[in-house]
Amino acid sequence: MDLTIKVWRQKNRKEKGKMVSYNVTGISQDSSFLEMLDILNNDLITKGEEPIAFDHDCREGICGMCSLYINGQAHGPSRGVTTCQLHMRMFNDGDTIHVEPWRSVALPVIKDLVVDRSAFDRVQHAGGFISVNTSGNSQDANAIPIEKNDADKAFDAAACIGCAACVATCKNSSAMLFVAAKVSQYAYLPQGQVERKERVQNMIKQMDKEGFGNCTNTGACEIECPKSISIDYISKMNREYLSSSFKLDK
Repeated sequence: MDLTIKVWRQKNRKEKGKMVSYNVTGISQDSSFLEMLDILNNDLITKGEEPIAFDHDCREGICGMCSLYINGQAHGPSRGVTTCQLHMRMFNDGDTIHVEPWRSVALPVIKDLVVDRSAFDRVQHAGGFISVNTSGNSQDANAIPIEKNDADKAFDAAACIGCAACVATCKNSSAMLFVAAKVSQYAYLPQGQVERKERVQNMIKQMDKEGFGNCTNTGACEIECPKSISIDYISKMNREYLSSSFKLDK
């Protein structure tokens, strides 16, 4: 496959960026999208040019690092996959592919396609944890009975990899789906009840502090989420927030 790749190039946070066009040839349809970028970078290095900076780690669809906006879609045209799982067979010979970083005030560009997702870390630090008894008398987690329905919902919420596709897709740059998944993950489990009230309050407060937008229920986040996290969890988080607000006010 011969392709034209238009990539966002930005030297650092302060410099203005722009789209730069590159030609790549001989790309196999079986290559992943990141392998295609590797080939492009090898060509740039050979020519003495600076390679394109982009995040990647596991290349197995579980770390969320490979987040790219491809032809106007988070992680590209396939549904339920991350960028590292996207293969070039999804494109046609001669295509022009636009590659951009996430666009959000809360996720500033560091360089080229790399964005600062530390805002997500701070949201999780605000409440995305549980308290456990480490005195030596703690109960084995496998010994705690959990209803099948609750366990399934907790596992589904825990599938969120924090890639921020929901933020990039939302017209308001909302992180509600991400926060809702993290809140719900523990709200359904007995181990998460200790901080249940404070968790939702603290995580939403930090989310707002980071500058993420609000949810207007367009549903775009669920559609382009690589793990297909349901927006039903946003409703769950809203119920948790309302309930905790009444109880904390007393």
